Amino acid sequence: PDALPARTLRARRKPQPGRAPGAREYELRVQRGSGRSRRQPGGNERPGAHGGVVLLARTSSPGCGVRLALHAGTFVRTGIRSVNRPCTTGAALSGFTAASRITLSDPDGKLGFPIVAASTHYYDNAANPLVDPAIKTGRLLTGADLDVESVRQDRNGNLWFGDEFGPFLVKTDATGKVLRSEIPLPGVQSPQNPYLGSGTANLPRSGGFEGMALNKSGDKLYTLLEGTVTGDAAKSLRINEFDIATEQYTGTSFMYQLDPSGVAIGDMTAVSDHTFLVIERNNGTGTSGTPYKKIYLADTSELVGGYVKKTELVDLMNIADPDDLNGDGSTTFTFPFVTIEDVLVVDANTLLVLNDNNYPGGGGRGLFSDNNEMLLVRLANPVPEPSTYALMAGGLALLGGMARRRAKRR
Repeated sequence: PDALPARTLRARRKPQPGRAPGAREYELRVQRGSGRSRRQPGGNERPGAHGGVVLLARTSSPGCGVRLALHAGTFVRTGIRSVNRPCTTGAALSGFTAASRITLSDPDGKLGFPIVAASTHYYDNAANPLVDPAIKTGRLLTGADLDVESVRQDRNGNLWFGDEFGPFLVKTDATGKVLRSEIPLPGVQSPQNPYLGSGTANLPRSGGFEGMALNKSGDKLYTLLEGTVTGDAAKSLRINEFDIATEQYTGTSFMYQLDPSGVAIGDMTAVSDHTFLVIERNNGTGTSGTPYKKIYLADTSELVGGYVKKTELVDLMNIADPDDLNGDGSTTFTFPFVTIEDVLVVDANTLLVLNDNNYPGGGGRGLFSDNNEMLLVRLANPVPEPSTYALMAGGLALLGGMARRRAKRR
């Protein structure tokens, strides 16, 4: 950050070869899709049954693998310099290659529910196309098996993925191979849960683990649901503690209260063992409604009215930009996208914030497909360590810019 220029930092990057336009991305750039994503016909018409679980009641990208790619970017005067790196070693590569990514797979059949790769035809329906041979041979996981929204790496190098279909936690090794059966959240099931059967879901569709944090000590995961569980107070979200060593939920839980303007969270990242950054948003954009996009500091060690204490940290619709880094003629920068889905701590005074452009969706900055943008935001006061909690919301600044990737329009 010390080397950042005081001028506009902007770059447009072409979609990488081999990457599906609009493949969704998460922490460490998780990609859902290796080719063009399309919904297979008949997805809900004839779900098969295997061992009492419903086969593929989820209608989302069954022909696209779930991938994670490691990407490094350095903010420079002309924008953001991209460096692709192998997921396993981190060494710089000359370009985006197979070494840049891993694809999740279940070659040993660890998951307890049938996956796309186990079927002859998509959705186990003979009227549908044959499952791609590469998916079957490698038992690759697809967008119809898991809806991955979060990922963290533990101290042993294994990856933990947060899924929305279950919601489940899924453990893999560093190559993306599933190591054990999926771990459900006790007492919570979404409409897309493969074990739901004739039961009743108590979590809204797409309401699973949008946020998942690894604490500073590295021994606990904290999952944050995006949706409210039936019976819980309106706009309240559950945080559950998970012990990595025992691979079990500890029974410790907390409640997070959304702001009246908020409809969902976008990410949860740990600052310490009990303080977390949480993105809140509504569905407003720069061209529709009134956008509400904020980052809060949540403290599980202090409760207010039964909910974790929240302190507003960043208003993403009102960031000081005195040097007009994005060149729009304004000294106030806004981030008016529907989904702001990533926040990472770069250092004590700097956050990295990213949006999900929901390709081919648009309306964030104009009536066209949105960019993916990366922001460095400087805080007036450092992100507090466990002994310091006097962080205020004022004095925020757009530090060094914005990198935009323009989605290829078709």
